[in-house]
Amino acid sequence: MTDLREAAQRLRGQNTVWTFLVLAALVAVFSALRPNAFATVFEFRSIATESSILVLLAVGQTFVIVTAGIDLSVGSVLIFSGVIAARTMNALDSGPQAGWGVIAAGTAAGLAAGLAWGSLNGFLVAKAKVPPLIVTLGTLGMALGIGQILTHGVDVGNVPDTLTNSVGSGSVLGVPWLIVIAVLVVAVAAAGLGLTRFGRYTRAIGSNAEAAGRVGIRVDRHLIKVYALSGLLAGLAGVLNLAHFSSTTLTSGTQDNLNAIAAVVLGGTSLFGGTGSVIGTVIGVFIPAVLQSGFTILQVQSFWQTVAVGAVLVAAVYFDQLRRRRRQLN
Repeated sequence: MTDLREAAQRLRGQNTVWTFLVLAALVAVFSALRPNAFATVFEFRSIATESSILVLLAVGQTFVIVTAGIDLSVGSVLIFSGVIAARTMNALDSGPQAGWGVIAAGTAAGLAAGLAWGSLNGFLVAKAKVPPLIVTLGTLGMALGIGQILTHGVDVGNVPDTLTNSVGSGSVLGVPWLIVIAVLVVAVAAAGLGLTRFGRYTRAIGSNAEAAGRVGIRVDRHLIKVYALSGLLAGLAGVLNLAHFSSTTLTSGTQDNLNAIAAVVLGGTSLFGGTGSVIGTVIGVFIPAVLQSGFTILQVQSFWQTVAVGAVLVAAVYFDQLRRRRRQLN
């Protein structure tokens, strides 16, 4: 019960509630303007489905940013993991009729690829003491470049129909599998960050890594775990992306890292570390998604979405700085 009360207090102390109110206001405005087009089950399900893959990237990014780090490589790791998964499936059975054994092997390979990149990021940050910005900027280019080398710059297709028809476009009780998987990941991650020792260590390192080390937290080992988690979720996102599009997407995931970071910041997680909310991050993912959908329905130029998200992002960082100053004064 104590852990639950502490989690509730942390939630109230962040911008999660205010971010949710912004999202609710956007939904209300677009619903009022185009009730027959926007306020429909089909539209909401489409928004959630298209956002599911980004949710996975943003959840991993949340843990990294809570430690006062950053992971710019997740978009490229997504692409690389999809390439590895697709090539593994094709190597085992190059046909659309391949079964679940081939799919499982490809999925494991994609997850392993993401985990490997994340572990490398963590090792370089924690042990080599290279700044996270530089490390992940480097692995961003490396992962994308190696993926392009392996495919000669041509997307890999020929994905098993079983994967695309079930996970990629199928549903359970009317809910797409992509949404189901994203919800499960969010539930586990939210509990992990808010209620477990792993989450407490993550926040402690972000608040003051030196102090965390003095009380017995193995900071280097924990940082490697956090970056490995981010890579693993990027690998899972790569496999789901492959299932959803029936092909790798060598050119369309390069902005996912920035979108994930924006979602985390919009959701109330501090770029300075120490505080964060997985639920807030999910809300942060849906603000741009709702804006894009609403602008499309209203036939407003999509460029305005970028302007709106950028303005909200700057405002979110500004208010985060104000909170930090108030805490320091107190």
